[in-house]
Amino acid sequence: MIRIFAAIAAAFLGVLFLAYMLTDSTQAVQHGFRGTSMTVMYKPAAVEALKPLNAIPDPEDPADPPIIGQPTITERYKNIQVLKDLSVNELSRVMAAFVTWVAPEEGCVYCHNTKNMASDEKYTKVAARRMLQMTRTINNEWTQHVGSTGVTCWTCHRGQHVPSGDWFAQPQQHVRMLGNRDGQDQAGVATVGNSSLPNDPLTTYLTRPDDNIRVQGTRPLAGANPTSVKKAEHTYGLMIYMAQSLGVNCDYCHNTRALARWEQSSPQRITAWYGIRMVRSLNINYLIPLQPIWPDYRLSAEGDGPKLACATCHKGAYKPLYGVSMKGDWPEFWRRGGVDTSNEVRTLPENHPLPDPQLVKIGLPEGETGYAPEPVPPEEE
Repeated sequence: MIRIFAAIAAAFLGVLFLAYMLTDSTQAVQHGFRGTSMTVMYKPAAVEALKPLNAIPDPEDPADPPIIGQPTITERYKNIQVLKDLSVNELSRVMAAFVTWVAPEEGCVYCHNTKNMASDEKYTKVAARRMLQMTRTINNEWTQHVGSTGVTCWTCHRGQHVPSGDWFAQPQQHVRMLGNRDGQDQAGVATVGNSSLPNDPLTTYLTRPDDNIRVQGTRPLAGANPTSVKKAEHTYGLMIYMAQSLGVNCDYCHNTRALARWEQSSPQRITAWYGIRMVRSLNINYLIPLQPIWPDYRLSAEGDGPKLACATCHKGAYKPLYGVSMKGDWPEFWRRGGVDTSNEVRTLPENHPLPDPQLVKIGLPEGETGYAPEPVPPEEE
């Protein structure tokens, strides 16, 4: 009898284990040409768990059309600098959305002195104005990355004052007798997947306008090859971060048998190429210049200000909000008013885009026509 009960219990546990494996097992989806082993791996349970985070709140009711003779927005309010292209009713609607998206508990007082709404005395209002300009810049000038989906404040904030996925520069390490570790061999650094790679690839590649991301050079001699092992280590750290941020593996963008080859990569690699340069631009032109206004409690222990990267929008999803656009409900964030990017630091090539004619069908960025070109030393010209 005991053996019978034991057999039944074992069979029951086996069924439970099989059910678990079927529901939580890693699934594979072919992502490239057959025979290339380009397969995206994901867990259905993990995708399902992210659905609440990627839900979109119900939109505010559409704004009533302006009444003939109604004061314009600049006549009604003082110190309007960005949203001059809205009507009074549209402004009220957008302000209500800000409350839902950024400060659902505090409401208007999070940014405003309600006794003097025109005042800029609160740093949060100054930051919000700049973030609004950044949002319109993304939606109008970085469509190579965000497409027609675009972004709103909700894309990053999701009801929080400070978006998850912000980051700070890692403290500099002192040079030891045996040299500088360059941030390597530190335990518990989630940015690089808890690996021994350099701990701050984000500062290396997402805060400077023209740092090319390289793993291997095309020249055999070290003196003529600016692509170093150190650069490769920072690159792998950045790639691990990007994969974690999107919840994907390397094959999402690359054919791993030939990582450098653009013509063997997926279209997502081109989207990511633009995304890296977009993040650089946003950090350089919007986030880093805001550092003087942040209170001490918003800074790192070393005094660095928050910056953005892939995880700030994606939060573990291959597309933010699983690719759902809010443009239809919030066209106000796709207008161009109040934004001047003429003096911004550029992070794209000057004559961009000029893809290689042989590869134009997949839209390769200028200069990325296979293996990365290396500068020719003067003696070889």
